[in-house]
Amino acid sequence: MGTSTVTDDSSAFISLAKLTKTVNLAEANASEEDKIKAMMSQSGLAYGPVNYMKKPLGPPPPSYTCFRCGRPGHYIKNCPTNGDKCFEPRPRIKKSTGIPRSFMMEVKDPNMKGAKLTNTGTYAIPTIEAEAYAIGKKERPPFLPEEPSSSSGKDDPIPDELLCPICKDIVTDSAVIPCCANSYYDECIRTALLESEDHTCPKCHQHDVSPDALIANKSLSAPAQKGALTAWLCLLVLF
Repeated sequence: MGTSTVTDDSSAFISLAKLTKTVNLAEANASEEDKIKAMMSQSGLAYGPVNYMKKPLGPPPPSYTCFRCGRPGHYIKNCPTNGDKCFEPRPRIKKSTGIPRSFMMEVKDPNMKGAKLTNTGTYAIPTIEAEAYAIGKKERPPFLPEEPSSSSGKDDPIPDELLCPICKDIVTDSAVIPCCANSYYDECIRTALLESEDHTCPKCHQHDVSPDALIANKSLSAPAQKGALTAWLCLLVLF
């Protein structure tokens, strides 16, 4: 009788394949050895290769437009005009997001250095940028004697912390990327992350950096930039 009872209990045990999918192993009808095997198998499911497979990039957001043809619905790498030698890509023009109108001066030429597209469809350039560019292009008359160059350089360039590492333009709408804490022009870093397949940081090359994780850098906003550039211009006048 005892032998038949043991045989019946063992035949009623759940198979190891079904036991692996069981949530409550403590109350499962199985041997302790099978429960331990099922527990070890369940603990490694989160580290399976299926969780590390490259996920396909989804469709772009509705506000995104291709920087090659200017049309929404696809990224620049999937643009239908890729490979068309007769197609002339549109010039990239930044938007004046975050810059007050009182700090802007309207221009007619969209190819002018620093020109940005306003929400009214016109082109404008920040006044402080126009002043900085004008001073940077000022040449010394040839008949004046040369003076010893200062430690800051011959032409006193704009400080690197005020420039975007991607477009090398003066940052007005700044955003900090969390992986390496570098500041970029908000539109530049969002575009760089969206156009890279793995959302890779252009500085430290870390993957899976979401554009939603960007942090607004208030210390490099338009009013703060005006104060910093004003101080920089005063130093140029003094030296």
